[in-house]
Amino acid sequence: MPTSPAVGWLRESCAMDRSFDLVVIGTGVAATTVATRCRAAGWSVAIRDELPFGGTCALRGCDPKKVLRRGAEVVDAARLMRSKGVDDRGLAIDWPGLMAFKRSFTDPVPANREKAFAEAGIAAFKGTARFVDETTVAVGDERLHARHIVIATGAKPAPLPLPGAEHVVTSDQFLDLDLLPEAVLLIGGGYVAFEFGHIAARVDARVAVLERGERPLTAFDPDLVAALVERSRDAGVAFHPNAAVEAIEKTADSLRVHASIDGRLATFEADLVVHGAGRIAAVDGLDLDKANVRATRRGVEVNEFLQSTSNPAVYAAGDAAASRGWPLTPVASLEADVVAANLLEGNHETPDYTGVPTAVFTIPELARVGLLEAEARVQGLDVDVRFTEMSDWYSIERVGERHAAAKVLVERGSGRIVGAHLLRPEASELINFFGLAMRTGLGAADLKRLVSAYPSGGSDIGHLL
Repeated sequence: MPTSPAVGWLRESCAMDRSFDLVVIGTGVAATTVATRCRAAGWSVAIRDELPFGGTCALRGCDPKKVLRRGAEVVDAARLMRSKGVDDRGLAIDWPGLMAFKRSFTDPVPANREKAFAEAGIAAFKGTARFVDETTVAVGDERLHARHIVIATGAKPAPLPLPGAEHVVTSDQFLDLDLLPEAVLLIGGGYVAFEFGHIAARVDARVAVLERGERPLTAFDPDLVAALVERSRDAGVAFHPNAAVEAIEKTADSLRVHASIDGRLATFEADLVVHGAGRIAAVDGLDLDKANVRATRRGVEVNEFLQSTSNPAVYAAGDAAASRGWPLTPVASLEADVVAANLLEGNHETPDYTGVPTAVFTIPELARVGLLEAEARVQGLDVDVRFTEMSDWYSIERVGERHAAAKVLVERGSGRIVGAHLLRPEASELINFFGLAMRTGLGAADLKRLVSAYPSGGSDIGHLL
């Protein structure tokens, strides 16, 4: 509902104050979805970002990463076919050329997003936002008053509390390097470290990954992760578990990384050190205490409707919300639809995270949907664990790959698929079939009846069940 005329007149009497039905903080997927839906419903809407408009996925995450990965994918595919009829001698990645191709996607985004806001009648503001009170946000000299405020500011790299941390580059900076140096070291063992490590290795950089824990990618099936680590080493990614980085020292020619590995001191030389040790919600600069908005490192504390538990005027979505969803772009979109529906029609909709897949875009890809084997056991589910080694399957051998496996968890009695895990080419596409089955209630027997084009990755699905 529009602001009442009386309130609007009072606000407009002060040149620095403006009133809206909704103020959205952020311009990524979640922020843009909420803003455009509410504006289309007739609300007055403002949106703000201190970074270039577009958000992480389009500018500093998913999209640019996948462009760079394509170059690595092409080189790796040719190398796998060496001695199988493909001569890959002289094949190499031209990093500046690949980066220029990446920028052809990212450079137009901010202007296009700003134009779209203007055409929709959304007031766009650039600058740092800070809460003044429970329903007011200050952006520069402007004070934006609103009936509702949505926080969708995404995430940022977690602080590295170690000496020399200023010498570490973030994932944002890696994705915009003009040149990739010869020796790259990545701190952490998650998505960023493995995806960037696989890209750098195909550019023929010397790559090392230092992970504090016993194993990397803890959100994924441990058996498949072990196979991916072996494949990573074959590709030139040296993986070091139980490696706690203690300090980074800048020398005349390189960076020296001091670490403790299983209690023993070790030193690594690198030209570039990349932060891949986790991300936190980008909410700490918003002065949330002035708005009575409770938050943790995971984000704004929200109820089942994605509404702040401490300030009912505020909602949050995407990586800025401490929800039950994965920190993924599709989840941000899903949560944004829920927030928009609850703003426009009152709290009635909750996010359904059933069957939401996630993937690590290494080469090959590692993907997951549903429960891990250990999680199913903890929940007391009686599951049939169907593990399949696929390295000698036609679809894998055809492309020269040597590491491929799958694990599908099927509940005994009901035939319900409760989890699926894939390591193979096309894993990020094939996992969607399992996600669809879980989201729509199809069982293992239903999915096994799938008739796919042959020979395709989809034609393998029935044999995994």
